[in-house]
Amino acid sequence: MKIKTIVTSASLAWCASLGAAPLGVSTAVQSQPDAASPVIAVLAAGAEQPPASAAQAPAGWTAVDLPGPFTGYVHNRDLTKQLDVVPGTSIFLAPKDDAGVLAVYAKGDKAEITGLRGGWTQLSLEKTLVGYISSAPPMPAAVAASAPASPAPLSAAPGVAAPAAVTSSSSPAPQGQAVPPARLFEGKLTSSESLLYPHRPFKWQLSDASGARIAYVNLESILMTDQIENYAGHTVVVLGSLRPVKETRDLVIDVEAFHLK
Repeated sequence: MKIKTIVTSASLAWCASLGAAPLGVSTAVQSQPDAASPVIAVLAAGAEQPPASAAQAPAGWTAVDLPGPFTGYVHNRDLTKQLDVVPGTSIFLAPKDDAGVLAVYAKGDKAEITGLRGGWTQLSLEKTLVGYISSAPPMPAAVAASAPASPAPLSAAPGVAAPAAVTSSSSPAPQGQAVPPARLFEGKLTSSESLLYPHRPFKWQLSDASGARIAYVNLESILMTDQIENYAGHTVVVLGSLRPVKETRDLVIDVEAFHLK
């Protein structure tokens, strides 16, 4: 009992120090007060401590409030026709079913589509999440190294000017109409037309590894019709804005630039 009291006191002292000074080491913030739960953020050494949360935490853990945005992924089938996330949908940390769950989407949450990964849609979630920091020894360096990295800048395809910034669209919008932000998308460029379906709303599409269409691609703004066949059948990275195709459940990317992966 005496040893337990000493350990508990030390843990409480460490937890109380959170917020008293910047972090001295990289620190993992987990989704649950459980060492086996997913890491939802990594706080770099020297970073300010997040504020303590009102959520309860067991001994050895401190609950903190983490402001967004967070990058997460949902199945394409969990989007409505208006490209809204269906309430109750699990938002994953990576585009795979065995990835940890970042959060569960609730009505009123704000999420913006930022990319497509085959059968998955990448989101930016604007929400404050509750995370948990352990009073155990500092996070191993390998965990810090596994934190998601920012995407590399997009280089333009031959004959296409590179965009000034990945996060903004260069296409003018009609007066009074918002411009959808330009984002990065990835997939195999294939023809959308076939003998059974010779007339599609757009000639080209991005397809996943199984050959299923991720989204049509609208290439009108990049004026490279003479070169496009050279990219057919290859995996490409596309810069553009995503929108629904009118009166359908299909999506189309208005392409600003792209290159081979």
